[in-house]
Amino acid sequence: MLPTAQRYHIGVLTYSPLNGGWLSGRANQMDSHRVKGRPSMYDTALPANQAKVEALSKLNALANETGILLPHLALAFVLAHPGVSSVIVGPRSQEQLDGLLAGVDITLNEEILDCIDEIVPPGTDLNPADNYNDTPPAIADKHLRRRQSR
Repeated sequence: MLPTAQRYHIGVLTYSPLNGGWLSGRANQMDSHRVKGRPSMYDTALPANQAKVEALSKLNALANETGILLPHLALAFVLAHPGVSSVIVGPRSQEQLDGLLAGVDITLNEEILDCIDEIVPPGTDLNPADNYNDTPPAIADKHLRRRQSR
């Protein structure tokens, strides 16, 4: 999608650059409501999430090595793509928003970008259960639709 957007000069607004909290820097403090709501995405005991745990460990090491906070590294990585115009972040508090905004001017050099690509190669899907490809209830359930079929 990104190459097509670039070709036609269409802006792309991405969401969940912190992977639902995994890249927040506080993954070991995941809210229990998140784990209960989507265990397939957050439960580190599930084998499907072990690849995420391993990648997170390596990304944390890279963040520490570069002196860039992990959430700032994640946001700067997404924004480094020439096809991405902006990102949607989902802070739950003013403190979280302030923390994210503190890294808004970080630009990653090619060496750091290459390191991230080595940890998680482009196109890698660490846990397919993270995908939001489910049909939204508002579409699947005709009673929830704004315009119900007759």
